[in-house]
Amino acid sequence: MILHFTKMEGAGNDYVYVNGFTEHIPEENKPGIVRRLSDRHFGIGGDGVIFINKGKKADLEMEMYNADGTRGEMCGNGIRCVGKYAYDRGMVRDKDFTVESFGKVKYLTVTEVNADGSARMLRVDMGAPILEAGEIPVASEKSPVVDEPIEVGGKTFRMTCVSMGNPHCVVFVDDVDALDLPAIGPLFEHHPRFPKRTNTEFVQVLAKDRVKMRVWERGTGETLACGTGCCATGTACVLNGKTEPKITVEVKGGEIGIEWDREKNIILMTGPATEVFSGEIRIGD
Repeated sequence: MILHFTKMEGAGNDYVYVNGFTEHIPEENKPGIVRRLSDRHFGIGGDGVIFINKGKKADLEMEMYNADGTRGEMCGNGIRCVGKYAYDRGMVRDKDFTVESFGKVKYLTVTEVNADGSARMLRVDMGAPILEAGEIPVASEKSPVVDEPIEVGGKTFRMTCVSMGNPHCVVFVDDVDALDLPAIGPLFEHHPRFPKRTNTEFVQVLAKDRVKMRVWERGTGETLACGTGCCATGTACVLNGKTEPKITVEVKGGEIGIEWDREKNIILMTGPATEVFSGEIRIGD
Protein backbone atom coordinates (compact mmCIF):
# COMPACT_ATOMS: atom_id res chain seq x y z
CA MET A 1 0.00 0.00 0.00
CA ILE A 2 1.29 3.44 -0.96
CA LEU A 3 0.54 6.22 1.53
CA HIS A 4 0.65 9.87 0.49
CA PHE A 5 1.79 12.29 3.18
CA THR A 6 2.91 15.85 3.89
CA LYS A 7 5.62 16.80 6.38
CA MET A 8 4.87 20.04 8.25
CA GLU A 9 6.24 21.89 11.25
CA GLY A 10 5.17 24.62 13.63
CA ALA A 11 8.14 26.23 15.40
CA GLY A 12 10.08 23.01 14.84
CA ASN A 13 7.37 20.74 16.26
CA ASP A 14 7.17 18.43 13.23
CA TYR A 15 4.54 15.88 12.31
CA VAL A 16 3.66 13.69 9.36
CA TYR A 17 0.22 14.71 8.04
CA VAL A 18 -2.09 12.31 6.25
CA ASN A 19 -5.24 13.40 4.42
CA GLY A 20 -7.97 11.15 5.81
CA PHE A 21 -10.33 12.27 3.05
CA THR A 22 -8.26 10.31 0.51
CA GLU A 23 -6.05 7.92 2.51
CA HIS A 24 -7.90 5.16 4.36
CA ILE A 25 -6.13 3.16 7.07
CA PRO A 26 -7.87 0.71 9.43
CA GLU A 27 -7.94 2.04 12.99
CA GLU A 28 -6.20 -1.04 14.39
CA ASN A 29 -3.24 -0.50 12.04
CA LYS A 30 -2.64 3.14 12.89
CA PRO A 31 -0.42 2.78 16.03
CA GLY A 32 2.09 0.57 14.20
CA ILE A 33 2.08 2.78 11.11
CA VAL A 34 2.53 5.87 13.28
CA ARG A 35 5.60 4.38 14.96
CA ARG A 36 7.12 3.53 11.60
CA LEU A 37 6.40 6.89 9.97
CA SER A 38 7.68 8.81 13.02
CA ASP A 39 11.01 6.97 13.13
CA ARG A 40 13.74 9.43 12.15
CA HIS A 41 16.07 6.69 10.87
CA PHE A 42 13.81 4.14 9.17
CA GLY A 43 10.72 6.27 8.44
CA ILE A 44 9.86 9.83 7.47
CA GLY A 45 10.67 11.23 10.90
CA GLY A 46 8.52 13.37 13.16
CA ASP A 47 7.13 13.97 16.64
CA GLY A 48 4.11 11.93 15.59
CA VAL A 49 1.45 11.59 12.91
CA ILE A 50 -1.72 13.64 12.41
CA PHE A 51 -4.63 12.47 10.27
CA ILE A 52 -6.81 15.23 8.81
CA ASN A 53 -10.37 13.94 8.65
CA LYS A 54 -13.85 15.23 7.93
CA GLY A 55 -15.21 16.85 11.08
CA LYS A 56 -18.32 15.72 12.89
CA LYS A 57 -18.78 18.93 14.90
CA ALA A 58 -16.36 21.19 13.02
CA ASP A 59 -15.04 21.86 9.52
CA LEU A 60 -12.25 19.33 10.06
CA GLU A 61 -11.03 16.77 12.57
CA MET A 62 -7.44 16.44 13.78
CA GLU A 63 -6.64 12.84 14.79
CA MET A 64 -3.28 13.13 16.53
CA TYR A 65 -0.83 10.41 17.54
CA ASN A 66 2.42 10.63 19.49
CA ALA A 67 5.57 9.10 18.05
CA ASP A 68 5.16 5.99 20.23
CA GLY A 69 1.79 5.24 18.61
CA THR A 70 -0.35 6.44 21.52
CA ARG A 71 -3.29 8.76 20.82
CA GLY A 72 -2.94 12.39 21.89
CA GLU A 73 -5.83 14.66 22.78
CA MET A 74 -4.46 17.94 21.44
CA CYS A 75 -1.42 19.47 19.75
CA GLY A 76 -1.24 23.25 19.52
CA ASN A 77 1.44 23.41 16.84
CA GLY A 78 -0.19 20.53 15.03
CA ILE A 79 -3.60 22.16 14.84
CA ARG A 80 -2.06 25.27 13.25
CA CYS A 81 -0.47 23.04 10.61
CA VAL A 82 -3.81 21.32 10.03
CA GLY A 83 -5.25 24.80 9.51
CA LYS A 84 -2.56 25.71 7.00
CA TYR A 85 -2.97 22.43 5.13
CA ALA A 86 -6.72 22.93 4.83
CA TYR A 87 -6.54 26.65 3.99
CA ASP A 88 -3.86 26.23 1.33
CA ARG A 89 -5.79 23.42 -0.38
CA GLY A 90 -9.19 25.10 -0.30
CA MET A 91 -10.66 22.61 2.16
CA VAL A 92 -12.08 25.57 4.13
CA ARG A 93 -13.79 28.59 2.63
CA ASP A 94 -12.27 31.52 4.47
CA LYS A 95 -9.69 32.56 7.07
CA ASP A 96 -11.91 31.66 10.03
CA PHE A 97 -12.81 28.00 10.53
CA THR A 98 -13.05 25.21 13.09
CA VAL A 99 -11.08 22.05 13.86
CA GLU A 100 -12.06 19.39 16.38
CA SER A 101 -9.68 17.12 18.25
CA PHE A 102 -10.79 14.39 20.65
CA GLY A 103 -14.31 15.84 20.43
CA LYS A 104 -13.29 19.39 21.41
CA VAL A 105 -13.76 22.18 18.86
CA LYS A 106 -11.13 24.90 18.40
CA TYR A 107 -11.49 28.13 16.43
CA LEU A 108 -8.70 29.07 14.00
CA THR A 109 -7.88 32.27 12.12
CA VAL A 110 -5.26 32.75 9.42
CA THR A 111 -3.59 35.99 10.53
CA GLU A 112 -0.77 36.28 7.95
CA VAL A 113 -0.25 34.87 4.48
CA ASN A 114 2.80 34.41 2.26
CA ALA A 115 3.29 36.17 -1.07
CA ASP A 116 1.66 33.23 -2.86
CA GLY A 117 -1.43 33.48 -0.64
CA SER A 118 -0.65 30.43 1.48
CA ALA A 119 -1.06 30.63 5.24
CA ARG A 120 1.99 31.66 7.26
CA MET A 121 0.71 32.53 10.75
CA LEU A 122 -2.41 31.28 12.49
CA ARG A 123 -4.16 32.11 15.75
CA VAL A 124 -6.03 29.44 17.68
CA ASP A 125 -8.62 30.01 20.38
CA MET A 126 -7.55 27.17 22.65
CA GLY A 127 -10.42 27.68 25.07
CA ALA A 128 -10.23 27.87 28.85
CA PRO A 129 -7.32 26.34 30.76
CA ILE A 130 -8.44 23.46 32.97
CA LEU A 131 -7.19 23.84 36.52
CA GLU A 132 -9.19 21.24 38.47
CA ALA A 133 -6.75 18.57 39.65
CA GLY A 134 -9.04 15.67 38.88
CA GLU A 135 -9.66 16.86 35.33
CA ILE A 136 -5.99 17.38 34.41
CA PRO A 137 -5.46 14.74 35.95
CA VAL A 138 -2.92 15.04 38.78
CA ALA A 139 -3.04 13.46 42.22
CA SER A 140 -3.23 16.28 44.76
CA GLU A 141 -5.07 17.15 47.94
CA LYS A 142 -5.65 20.68 46.72
CA SER A 143 -7.07 22.20 43.56
CA PRO A 144 -5.92 24.12 41.64
CA VAL A 145 -2.36 22.80 41.86
CA VAL A 146 -0.23 25.95 41.93
CA ASP A 147 3.38 26.08 43.15
CA GLU A 148 3.04 22.68 44.79
CA PRO A 149 6.12 20.62 45.76
CA ILE A 150 6.84 17.35 43.97
CA GLU A 151 9.71 14.93 44.59
CA VAL A 152 11.38 13.80 41.37
CA GLY A 153 14.71 12.01 41.13
CA GLY A 154 15.59 12.79 44.72
CA LYS A 155 15.02 16.52 44.28
CA THR A 156 12.09 18.79 45.20
CA PHE A 157 10.56 20.84 42.41
CA ARG A 158 7.59 23.26 42.49
CA MET A 159 4.90 22.48 39.95
CA THR A 160 1.81 24.17 38.56
CA CYS A 161 -0.55 21.84 36.70
CA VAL A 162 -2.79 22.77 33.77
CA SER A 163 -4.73 20.89 31.12
CA MET A 164 -5.23 22.30 27.65
CA GLY A 165 -7.06 19.15 26.62
CA ASN A 166 -3.92 17.24 27.58
CA PRO A 167 -2.03 17.27 30.91
CA HIS A 168 0.82 19.65 31.65
CA CYS A 169 3.16 20.16 34.58
CA VAL A 170 4.95 23.52 34.56
CA VAL A 171 8.15 23.94 36.57
CA PHE A 172 10.04 27.23 36.91
CA VAL A 173 13.84 27.02 36.83
CA ASP A 174 16.74 29.46 36.82
CA ASP A 175 18.41 28.12 33.67
CA VAL A 176 16.57 25.85 31.22
CA ASP A 177 19.70 25.23 29.17
CA ALA A 178 21.46 23.66 32.17
CA LEU A 179 18.80 20.94 32.55
CA ASP A 180 19.58 17.30 31.76
CA LEU A 181 16.17 16.94 30.18
CA PRO A 182 16.61 13.38 28.82
CA ALA A 183 17.25 12.29 32.42
CA ILE A 184 14.62 14.29 34.31
CA GLY A 185 11.88 14.37 31.63
CA PRO A 186 10.89 10.68 31.80
CA LEU A 187 10.79 10.83 35.62
CA PHE A 188 8.13 13.53 35.44
CA GLU A 189 6.25 11.85 32.58
CA HIS A 190 5.88 8.57 34.46
CA HIS A 191 5.58 9.98 37.99
CA PRO A 192 2.77 8.24 39.93
CA ARG A 193 1.05 11.56 40.57
CA PHE A 194 0.12 11.71 36.87
CA PRO A 195 -2.26 8.80 36.13
CA LYS A 196 -2.29 9.57 32.37
CA ARG A 197 1.38 10.63 32.30
CA THR A 198 2.18 14.28 31.68
CA ASN A 199 3.90 16.78 29.44
CA THR A 200 6.43 18.80 31.44
CA GLU A 201 7.48 22.38 30.72
CA PHE A 202 10.62 23.81 32.32
CA VAL A 203 10.36 27.59 32.21
CA GLN A 204 12.87 30.40 32.73
CA VAL A 205 11.33 33.87 33.12
CA LEU A 206 13.23 36.49 31.10
CA ALA A 207 10.90 39.48 31.51
CA LYS A 208 7.29 40.30 32.31
CA ASP A 209 6.38 39.59 28.69
CA ARG A 210 8.91 36.91 27.70
CA VAL A 211 9.92 33.45 28.92
CA LYS A 212 12.13 30.63 27.68
CA MET A 213 10.83 27.06 27.76
CA ARG A 214 11.97 23.51 27.14
CA VAL A 215 9.46 20.70 27.01
CA TRP A 216 9.38 16.96 27.53
CA GLU A 217 6.34 15.63 25.69
CA ARG A 218 4.45 12.57 26.81
CA GLY A 219 5.05 9.70 24.40
CA THR A 220 7.64 11.57 22.33
CA GLY A 221 10.44 13.09 24.44
CA GLU A 222 11.98 16.52 24.07
CA THR A 223 10.56 18.47 21.15
CA LEU A 224 11.53 21.83 19.66
CA ALA A 225 8.13 23.29 20.60
CA CYS A 226 4.79 22.39 22.15
CA GLY A 227 1.80 24.62 21.47
CA THR A 228 -0.36 23.39 24.34
CA GLY A 229 2.76 23.51 26.52
CA CYS A 230 3.17 27.19 25.66
CA CYS A 231 -0.48 27.74 26.61
CA ALA A 232 0.05 25.95 29.93
CA THR A 233 3.22 27.98 30.48
CA GLY A 234 1.38 31.26 29.96
CA THR A 235 -1.33 30.16 32.38
CA ALA A 236 1.18 29.09 35.03
CA CYS A 237 3.12 32.33 34.66
CA VAL A 238 0.01 34.38 35.45
CA LEU A 239 -1.10 32.10 38.31
CA ASN A 240 2.33 32.46 39.93
CA GLY A 241 2.59 36.21 39.32
CA LYS A 242 5.60 35.77 37.03
CA THR A 243 4.42 37.63 33.90
CA GLU A 244 1.67 39.62 32.28
CA PRO A 245 -1.22 37.73 30.59
CA LYS A 246 0.29 38.34 27.12
CA ILE A 247 3.74 36.85 26.57
CA THR A 248 6.16 35.49 24.01
CA VAL A 249 7.40 31.97 24.70
CA GLU A 250 10.85 31.19 23.33
CA VAL A 251 11.21 27.53 22.40
CA LYS A 252 14.03 25.74 20.62
CA GLY A 253 12.17 25.95 17.31
CA GLY A 254 11.17 29.62 17.44
CA GLU A 255 8.63 31.78 19.24
CA ILE A 256 4.95 31.34 20.12
CA GLY A 257 2.65 34.17 21.20
CA ILE A 258 0.32 33.42 24.12
CA GLU A 259 -2.42 35.58 25.60
CA TRP A 260 -4.73 34.63 28.45
CA ASP A 261 -7.85 36.74 27.98
CA ARG A 262 -8.98 36.76 31.60
CA GLU A 263 -12.33 38.38 30.82
CA LYS A 264 -13.35 35.62 28.37
CA ASN A 265 -11.15 33.03 30.11
CA ILE A 266 -9.63 31.78 26.87
CA ILE A 267 -6.05 31.18 25.76
CA LEU A 268 -5.09 32.61 22.36
CA MET A 269 -2.06 31.02 20.71
CA THR A 270 -0.41 32.56 17.64
CA GLY A 271 2.44 31.01 15.70
CA PRO A 272 3.82 29.84 12.36
CA ALA A 273 2.94 26.80 10.28
CA THR A 274 5.23 25.59 7.51
CA GLU A 275 4.96 22.87 4.89
CA VAL A 276 8.30 21.10 4.47
CA PHE A 277 7.68 18.52 1.75
CA SER A 278 5.19 15.98 0.42
CA GLY A 279 5.75 12.45 -0.78
CA GLU A 280 4.64 8.86 -0.71
CA ILE A 281 5.83 5.81 1.19
CA ARG A 282 5.08 2.11 0.94
CA ILE A 283 3.57 0.87 4.22
CA GLY A 284 2.55 -2.64 3.18
CA ASP A 285 1.43 -4.87 0.36
